[in-house]
Amino acid sequence: MHDVALSWQQAAWLTAGLGLLALVLTLRPPRRPRGLAAFARETTMISGLYTLWQLAGTLSVLGTDGALSRARWIEHTERAWHLPSEAAIQRATTGQSSFVAQAANVYYATMHFGGLFLFLLWLFVRHRDQYRPMRRVLALTTFVCLLIQLIPVAPPRLLDGQGYVDTGLRYGQSVYGPNGFGADEFSAMPSVHVAWAVLIAWATLRIARGPGRWIGPVHAVLTTFVVVATANHFWADGIVAVVVLVVCAVAERLVRRQVEARRGRHIRDNALNAEPDEAILR
Repeated sequence: MHDVALSWQQAAWLTAGLGLLALVLTLRPPRRPRGLAAFARETTMISGLYTLWQLAGTLSVLGTDGALSRARWIEHTERAWHLPSEAAIQRATTGQSSFVAQAANVYYATMHFGGLFLFLLWLFVRHRDQYRPMRRVLALTTFVCLLIQLIPVAPPRLLDGQGYVDTGLRYGQSVYGPNGFGADEFSAMPSVHVAWAVLIAWATLRIARGPGRWIGPVHAVLTTFVVVATANHFWADGIVAVVVLVVCAVAERLVRRQVEARRGRHIRDNALNAEPDEAILR
């Protein structure tokens, strides 16, 4: 089963094509519909960031040495902190139903990128003023997660003798290995799946109105359940991802406020400097 994802080479070609389209639309903008050039520029930027993310996923500064031992340390620490056992949750859910297991595999493979794409499209079309701040938080969070992932950590499903089952491999739905798209299996910490899903949940709760605002939180809950039930992540992977997200969101907001404050002072200073000249003219 293939993930809804492109390799970094495919993403690079897509970025180049989108960049060319954005350049043409910017130089010779069509009269209708408006906003095509802006949309093309934004999709080029997102595609470029995705290309870098996929490329970084193929690199490993430290190799895979120690990935399994770090995973065992995480599991031992979670038990010491009395967090629920991922293996027990997997047995109680996907272990009792092949349908639930296969549905979880499909959700894991399709909604990671699919959900993010729909979220960004919704923001761009319906809430343009919120799009760029959220995009910056997304990019910063993903970048920090990538830096942490340079230290390889194995997912639970690769630990032998701990009761975990690789549900993707069991049902022929794995997005890893030769039948997948070549994703790095040793980049489990932190969970970018959880980071993106919680970002979507936070944004939809804050921005949307009506029952639709709960789509994001439901997606976050399902994603957290799925990454554990498929043994692709520990609880700790998601916890660290949320901490990274919160830190990046706070940092983006602080920097944005500083920039807006400086811009406001600059506008006021220009207005004050212009007043004497206007008085002289009068």
